[in-house]
Amino acid sequence: MRTGCMELMSMEDQHARVPALEPFLVEQAPPVIYYVPDFISNEEEEYLLRQVFNAPKPKWTQLSGRKLQNWGGLPHPRGMVPERLPLWLQRYVDKVSDLSLFGGLPANHVLVNQYLPGEGIMPHEDGPLYYPTVSTISLGSHTMLDLYKPRQPEEEDGPAEQPRQPPRPTTSLLLEPRSLLVLRGTAYTGLLHGIAAASVDELDATSLPPNAAACRLAQPGARLVRDTRISLTIRRVPRVLRTGLLLSK
Repeated sequence: MRTGCMELMSMEDQHARVPALEPFLVEQAPPVIYYVPDFISNEEEEYLLRQVFNAPKPKWTQLSGRKLQNWGGLPHPRGMVPERLPLWLQRYVDKVSDLSLFGGLPANHVLVNQYLPGEGIMPHEDGPLYYPTVSTISLGSHTMLDLYKPRQPEEEDGPAEQPRQPPRPTTSLLLEPRSLLVLRGTAYTGLLHGIAAASVDELDATSLPPNAAACRLAQPGARLVRDTRISLTIRRVPRVLRTGLLLSK
């Protein structure tokens, strides 16, 4: 089965493979997706949650469907003004960077998202400000990450009198607490990803997520109730401004 997948895989996707993560490749899913269960321990999860919730209130930004913390600088097309990561985050940024996900360079940016039960995020792409890899550590609760094909122009310009149908995911992944998810290749550049605003996830008794074999919660017919989830999205912003250059202008 894997041989056939390799034959269909584009050159971009073949280059996106990560040798250190090959045992965690998600088969029967758009390339290239890695899912690592128990990437951190229970104690590390508790430590990270304490640090997130102890962050100063001004560090939080409230959005319509979630709130977040931005660490490392504010990504911008002209370049990111870097900020030193706190030690409690740097340790885990280093752990992810050691997997060689970012072209041999370290990650330098972390987005901390809080999702309450019933909150989610619309299908989106991370865009060109980042190295084409996104890595996410989940804390506190599971969720379902949905992957979508981008809308085609003819879908956008359909008859006005016809209500637009909500998009259907190409596939959905179960993300358990303490896991690491990595999206690269087509899964990053060719698909949108999002989280439905739901409080409960019911797993189809006949069709489990493609990463189900690595998930303890993925039982046929399971009814999974979401709790508050914290995600650490660890990425690399390639375009970084040197502080000295800014001060000289």
